[in-house]
Amino acid sequence: MKAQPDWVTRGKTIRQLIRELQSFENQDLEVRISVDGGVTSKCISLVGKSNGVALLENCEDASAMSAARVVEGGEA
Repeated sequence: MKAQPDWVTRGKTIRQLIRELQSFENQDLEVRISVDGGVTSKCISLVGKSNGVALLENCEDASAMSAARVVEGGEA
């Protein structure tokens, strides 16, 4: 199996993500998340924090969502 390039698995900091999003001319574009190269995507329902990382969460599958993590306004 071919090793993936570093940028694929390194991840981004909040600062890096914000900088990239600010580079888009249309700041009203919906932000979605994909884990299959863009073939499918889901909306970002919540932005939270868990185990020292920021999480972008999709809550469409209620069975996968922890009721304890849901906080009004998207803050966890």
